[in-house]
Amino acid sequence: MCDARLGVLPYFAETHLPICVVSITVAVVEDRTDVREGLGALIDASEGFVCAATFGDAESFLAALDSLPLDVVLMDIGLPGMNGIEAVRELRAIRPLVQAMMLTVFEDDDHVFEALRSGATGYVLKTTPPDELLESIRLLNAGGSPMSSGIARRVVETFHRPPLVPEDEQPLTPREEEILELLVQGFRYREIAEQLFISIDTVRTHVRHVYEKMHVRSRAEATMKYLGRA
Repeated sequence: MCDARLGVLPYFAETHLPICVVSITVAVVEDRTDVREGLGALIDASEGFVCAATFGDAESFLAALDSLPLDVVLMDIGLPGMNGIEAVRELRAIRPLVQAMMLTVFEDDDHVFEALRSGATGYVLKTTPPDELLESIRLLNAGGSPMSSGIARRVVETFHRPPLVPEDEQPLTPREEEILELLVQGFRYREIAEQLFISIDTVRTHVRHVYEKMHVRSRAEATMKYLGRA
């Protein structure tokens, strides 16, 4: 027999055996009740999908993860307590085969690339129409990496961007480049920490490494070198 998550197609004329089609099991992690319930209802009402569970925060999702039958999780970023990006990082450590797709309002570079680095394999916006969202889940489950068109363009543009190489030929790490760009834009250490979801001490450590590699002693000197004025 097929289990409760399987749909049964008509019998084969030749074999008289039922064909079991496995539905994609999806969990939703979203703090807004209306959005969470709407997504759960959409998934359950769509052929080939089952909503395994919905959660209002990352902590309850991770607590249930070991016993949860799951293929794909739709993860919001702006959650109470642990944010969605950190939750995906934890998910990858516990259940690496579960595919994570960010479903969020954030479309800035910082959130996009931090989510992808954390292990998310898809990134779509909450404005995505229901039929496109379902197709994105299918694509993700089949091994693809669905992204909203604007997000995909940002990713492509980043790869076209020339790498930043200081004069001493010691390249900055991707994280150091991120922090340097934020420094140049005038962000304070605390603001950088909040944007990148890291501690202020970690920001200070990265800034020190940036200064050492660029042979500068201040934000102003680093900015001038970054802008090519030194």
